[in-house]
Amino acid sequence: MKLLQEKLAKYDLPQKAKAAGIYPYFRMIESDQDTEVTINGKKVLMFGSNAYLGLTNHPKVKEAAIEAIKKYGTGCAGSRFLNGTLDLHIALEKRLAEFVGKEDAIIYSTGFQVNLGVVSCLTGREDYILWDELDHASIIEGHRLSFSTKLKYKHNDMESLEKQLQKCEPDKVKLIVIDGVFSMEGDVAKLPEIIALAKKYDASVMVDEAHGIGVLGNQGRGTCDHFGVTNDVDLIMGTFSKSFASIGGFIASDNEVINYLRHNSRSYIFSASNTPAATAAANAALDIMLDEPERRERLWELTNYALKGFREMGCEIGHTSTPIIPLFIRDNDKTFKITCELFDAGIFVNPVVTPAVAPQDTLIRFSLMATHTKQQLDFALEAIEKCLKKNGVLH
Repeated sequence: MKLLQEKLAKYDLPQKAKAAGIYPYFRMIESDQDTEVTINGKKVLMFGSNAYLGLTNHPKVKEAAIEAIKKYGTGCAGSRFLNGTLDLHIALEKRLAEFVGKEDAIIYSTGFQVNLGVVSCLTGREDYILWDELDHASIIEGHRLSFSTKLKYKHNDMESLEKQLQKCEPDKVKLIVIDGVFSMEGDVAKLPEIIALAKKYDASVMVDEAHGIGVLGNQGRGTCDHFGVTNDVDLIMGTFSKSFASIGGFIASDNEVINYLRHNSRSYIFSASNTPAATAAANAALDIMLDEPERRERLWELTNYALKGFREMGCEIGHTSTPIIPLFIRDNDKTFKITCELFDAGIFVNPVVTPAVAPQDTLIRFSLMATHTKQQLDFALEAIEKCLKKNGVLH
C-alpha cells in the first residue's frame, strides 16, 4: 500500500458508524424532492430539504427547464468567459440584480462557487476579511484562498466584531462577510448593528442570502430587505439550490464590483457555465416567488406552528426564528442514533455533528417547506417528541 492510501486508510469513522447501524449519510432517494420521498422503497416525510417554497415540483419550473433543453441543449460546453454565455444568463442576471436591489449581478455554476470565487479575490494582501465563526463552509474556503488577514469574531457578537475591526489599519479595505440566515442554527444575522459598525470603521459588507431569499423580506428578497439595509450592503449573494429549486448561484453589487469579479473571479472564469435547464428553472422560480406570495405566507404559518410545538415540547432550539430549526442533542453518537430512529419512524432529518460543529453543539436540523401539510408536521412533532424522550434528550 502506498503512503497516501496507508494514511487515508486510518480514517474509519464512517465504517464504525455503519457497523453500529447509525450511519445517516448518502441515503438514496428514489423519487422527486417533495414533502414525502421514497428511500429503499420506504416512504418518509422530508424535513431535511432546503426547498423552502416547495418549487422543485412546480409545473412551471419543470416546463421551463424542459423548454430550455429543447432550445439550447443540455450544456454550454465552456465557461461564461468564453463560449458559455447565453441570453438566458444575461436576462436572469438583470432580473436578479433588480430583485435584490443592486446594479448588476453575475451567475456562477453553484452557490459554493460564488463564495469561493468572490471572497477569495476581492481583497489584497494588506486588507482584512472579518467573518462570523458560524459562516458557511464556502465562505471559509473562500477566505482561506485570500492573501488578506482573516479575523474571526464570535457568532452574532457585536462586541467581538468591533474588537476585530479595531485591529484593522484604518486606510485598508475591510470586508465583513456573513450569512444572512445561518444555515444550521436558523438564526438571523444582526444586520442593522453590523451595518452601524461597518459605517463606523469604514468597512464593506457582503451578505450570503442562500437561506434568506424566498423566506425573508418583501416578496422573499432576503435578510437585507427584511431589515431595510439593502443600500448599505455592498454585495448580496444568493444560491439557486434552495428557494429557486435549481442549481447555481449569483452575486449582486454595484457595476464596478461586478465588472472586477467578471474578469478576476477564478471560480467564475474557469468553471463551466450554468446549464440552460438550471438557469431557466431558476428564472421560472423567480416568477413564482413574485406571483405566488401565498407560498411564503404558508411557510411562515408552518414555521411559527413548528417553533411553538418544539418550545412547548421542551426542545432546545437556540435562537432560530426561521424555517430552519435546530434540535440540539449535544452528543455525536446520540445525534446519529436519533437520526436513524426517526428515519425508521418515517421522518427524514439531517444530523449536524463534528467537525461541522463542536461535539457539545451537535444537533438535528429540521427544516420546513411551504408545501408541507399541518398533518405531516403534527406527525413529525409527535414522532420527534417520542424519540427524544426515549433517548433522554427530553424528560
